[in-house]
Amino acid sequence: MTSSPSRSEIWFSDGSVVLQVENIQFRVYWGVLTQQSSFFRTMQNLPQPPNQPSIDGCPVIELQDAVGDVEYLLRALYIPTFLAQDALPLPAVAALIRLGRKYDFSDLLNLAVQRLSYENPKTLAEYDALITAHGGNAYKLTRIIYHPGVLMDMVTIARENGLLSVLPCAYYRVLLHHSPAQIFDGVLRRDGTVASLAFVDQRRCIVSRDELIKARFQEGCTLGWLKKWDYDHDCQSPQMCAEGRHARTHYYMNCSPLWILQRSVQDKKSLCSACFRHATESVVEGRKKMWEDLPKWFDLPPWAELRDQL
Repeated sequence: MTSSPSRSEIWFSDGSVVLQVENIQFRVYWGVLTQQSSFFRTMQNLPQPPNQPSIDGCPVIELQDAVGDVEYLLRALYIPTFLAQDALPLPAVAALIRLGRKYDFSDLLNLAVQRLSYENPKTLAEYDALITAHGGNAYKLTRIIYHPGVLMDMVTIARENGLLSVLPCAYYRVLLHHSPAQIFDGVLRRDGTVASLAFVDQRRCIVSRDELIKARFQEGCTLGWLKKWDYDHDCQSPQMCAEGRHARTHYYMNCSPLWILQRSVQDKKSLCSACFRHATESVVEGRKKMWEDLPKWFDLPPWAELRDQL
């Protein structure tokens, strides 16, 4: 026996339309829906069938979506403070992207995409600005609420919705903060579910990880100065600097972070002032090259050709 539908907390007694999702009903206003969505504007103008179910004269429209997604959408539409929050849960952002695309809520779609794009920028300057805002340390999410596995979930949402410009940085963050085992096995969320990557995303991450580990030491890349050194004529302490470069090479080859976007030369005391200056300049240029090539490592078009497919 089917149970009677339940009312959601989003229920306006003077609403003009009831949206039913699974067994939950939301009573809202046609005017707000039609103002924001061409889909609902067209739907309102369609002739209603004679057997159209209704509640207090309000038509009942059934939607084939997840209840949680619709609730987030309606909160964004009818609760003014919802979108004013500094950070939103990623499921809310994902819901606005999915339903924004499906029902043409263009303003809500753009606002949700902006949050995802802010956390995964397209330029090195924007990426650095996020790090600098946190005192030069590892970046923490500011417009999306953190949860274990959030980096993998952002990759999934971006790829499933054609947000190609988000993917290079999103993939890189996954590599930076997760081991290969986690990339394959997923990360346990607080609710007991597992954040996991689809096979296409796992492959891109694992293949690119191996390539990036090798590429970072190539000439012109972030750590290329360790392998190819053209500044002996300026060196003030050849033995100390040679030993210093050798020690840093050994360190970077044996530590887990990729260090492809490292912003400075660590351990200044192991190099003379001239070599330290040359190394720092090399890192600056190497970071630019690594960022410019970032989409390529993940089998994506160059930055200039990456277009979101909304």
